[in-house]
Amino acid sequence: MHQVRMLRAGAGDAALMLAQFRLTAVLVPLWGERAVWTADEGGLRWVLTFSSETELAAFARSKGVPLAGLPFMAVLGSRLLDVAVPDLGVPGGVALDVAGAEPLLLPPVRGIVPDEVALDGPMAMGGADGGGRIRG
Repeated sequence: MHQVRMLRAGAGDAALMLAQFRLTAVLVPLWGERAVWTADEGGLRWVLTFSSETELAAFARSKGVPLAGLPFMAVLGSRLLDVAVPDLGVPGGVALDVAGAEPLLLPPVRGIVPDEVALDGPMAMGGADGGGRIRG
């Protein structure tokens, strides 16, 4: 994604990059028939996404899986952030191009994911359940 490269070069705009991601269809590998491929790292669950078949193929190679045998679907970034991340049931975000030269993490914070699942959202601030915990 062009905006990711711009951001890394110090000339990008994080809000514009996020807006572009939300409007872009990315590739999401599937685990089994319908489950999206996720990875747990740093106490968070990450939905793995890829900006192109080339990036997805690099990931498949890193896992020893032939791309031909790896089912995937195209999903809008907004759908991942607004629906898939809250459906994880645990704190999580979206990881883009994790096996590539320009990986990007979209963490579970306000402005990226819905406030109710953001680690800095109402529940983390002591709202909703009164204990400052994320339900999951």
